[in-house]
Formats: sequence, structure tokens, C-alpha cells
Amino acid sequence: MRRVALAGACLLAVAVAGAAVAVLADGGTGVAAPAAAAVPATAPITRQDLIDTKTVDGALTYEGERQVAAGAAGTLTWLPDEGAVVRRGRSLFRTDRRPTVLMYGKLPLYRTLQLGVGDGPDVEQLERNLAALGYDGFTVDDEFTYATYQAVVEWQEDRGLPETGRVDAAQVVFLPSAVRVTGVRGEVGGRTAPGRQVLAVSGLDRVVHVDLDTDDQTLARKGAKVTVELPGGEKAAGRITSVGTVAKTVKESTTVDVDITLDKAPRTKLDQAPVEVELVSERREDVLAVPVEALLALREGGFGVEVVEGVRTRLVPVEVGAFGSGMVEITGAGLAEGMKVGVPAE
Repeated sequence: MRRVALAGACLLAVAVAGAAVAVLADGGTGVAAPAAAAVPATAPITRQDLIDTKTVDGALTYEGERQVAAGAAGTLTWLPDEGAVVRRGRSLFRTDRRPTVLMYGKLPLYRTLQLGVGDGPDVEQLERNLAALGYDGFTVDDEFTYATYQAVVEWQEDRGLPETGRVDAAQVVFLPSAVRVTGVRGEVGGRTAPGRQVLAVSGLDRVVHVDLDTDDQTLARKGAKVTVELPGGEKAAGRITSVGTVAKTVKESTTVDVDITLDKAPRTKLDQAPVEVELVSERREDVLAVPVEALLALREGGFGVEVVEGVRTRLVPVEVGAFGSGMVEITGAGLAEGMKVGVPAE
């Protein structure tokens, strides 16, 4: 169906250019005939690589959006601004004036860490953060020792937290890295409770997200290079870093998630900015090609080109292949690189 649509586009281009419908005198063998009028313009048959592309809509956003929930009941007394960046050791929000602090790690805080708790990777994760924040006197391992307890008390004193030596979900949220606040779910003065969402956050790296129609899923291959047109006409190169495996249906449209990492940071700071992504649908190497407007629609069906040889012309039926950058792949009897074909005059 796509090839039919492209062929239709070619017909329209030829019609607009004023090209007449051609008829082969010998049933399609490419017989030579005197030209009725001088060919107004020509273009060479070239040998080149053709890349057929399709442009889809996307959005420039930030990677890894997730929700941050409260770990204790109370009144929200401070919240960050949307767009704020929070790094290790800084407050994500405050409940009853007590901060919930960001620390780095992939394992969520699923239990209270204190003296007597069993050894585990969550203990090591906490100790690694305390060490990164400048606290010492303990060994970074999976054991919560008295030295760990003392470091926790010192950290709690510095952060204005109750000096209990215990760390729970009301005090710390573990996330993989620094985050950018993309949404504030609560409001200062509002009540919260354990498990209630307070913030939406994301990573700091910019990504392009595309909800790709499942009909075009074959265009998205992990690692494939793409070109992205950003707001203001800025163009950036990128690479597909993830392709979803689960389809989702929204408003009768079925799509898969595709994420693209840009080769360099874009100038725009806008979040959810609309962009256009150019995907490669087909790549043909070392083929004969002519400008699309060189194609002539034949009465009996298909296409041909008008080969110009000095003051004479002849019609040669062709099969079309890939399209790209205004060129089309052709194959036909006796065609070779360097031959001239007729094109509409500019």
C-alpha cells in the first residue's frame, strides 16, 4: 500500500509538471521515435544510494519519569518549584518542616534501617550515600554497625531530623540519580499520608519520545540513526535507544513507545516540545536513480522515462523501487549511468 501511495504521489507530480501520458508504439519494448518537440530540459541517470524516509511526530522530554510518594502523614510545609533540579542530600519536600531527602540508589527503602537490622544491599546503599556526603568512621558494606548508627545520627542532626539513628521512608527516598521536578502533586498546607504521591520527577537527560503507530513498527530498530527537527528549526542527530514491546491503544490508535537519545544537548529547554523525527524506512545501495519528475505515466499502466540521445528521444518502460530526497530508483532495458532523461522545464 505504501508503494501505491508513493506511485500516486509521482503521478501527481508529473501531472502538475504538465507531462503528457506516453504510449509505447510497440507494446512496451522502448522503440525509438522522432521527438515531437525539443526536450526542454534533461537530467542524468545517476548511480547512488537511496534512503527512503518517513517523518513522524514526537515530543522532546526528559528520561525516566516516576512518582515520589510521602513516607509519613502530616502537613506539607515546603515543595520545590516545577523544573527544579534536586541532587543527592537535598530535600525533595518537607512534611511538618521535616525534610524527605534524596539519596542515590536503585533499591527502594523497603524497611527501617537501624541497629540490629539484618545485613543487606540496602544497608550498603545507605552507607555509600553517607560516605559521598562526607560522613566517615564506618566501613561501606552490608552491615549496619554502631559506627553506621553514629554517622546516621550526625547526618540527622545536620538535616534537622530527629536524632534517632534510624532511617525510614519518611526521611529518605532512593532514586538512581539527580532528578528534575516535572510535576507537583500536592500543595503547601495540604495534608499527605504514606504512599500518597507528592512529586513527579525525571532524570536530567533529554530524550525524544515517539508514540509510533504499530503499522510503522518495522521502521524503529534499536540503535538506528534518526534525524530530529526541534523547535525553531534546529536539527539534531540521534539514535533509537528503546522500542516498546507492548502496544497501547489511545483514541482508536494503537502505538508502541520509542525513545531516542540525541547526540548532543539541544538548545531549547522546553519540556514536551513537539518535534518531527525522520525514520529510515528503506535503504537501497548502488542503484540507478532519476529525479521523480522524470517519470512518465504510461497509458497501459506503469511508468517510463524519456531517454534523450542527441536530438532524438525514446520511451523506455521502467520499474520503480525506493524513493528518497526527490529521487527514485529505476530499472529498465538498456539504461545506464550517465544517460540523459527528460524532465519538465523549471
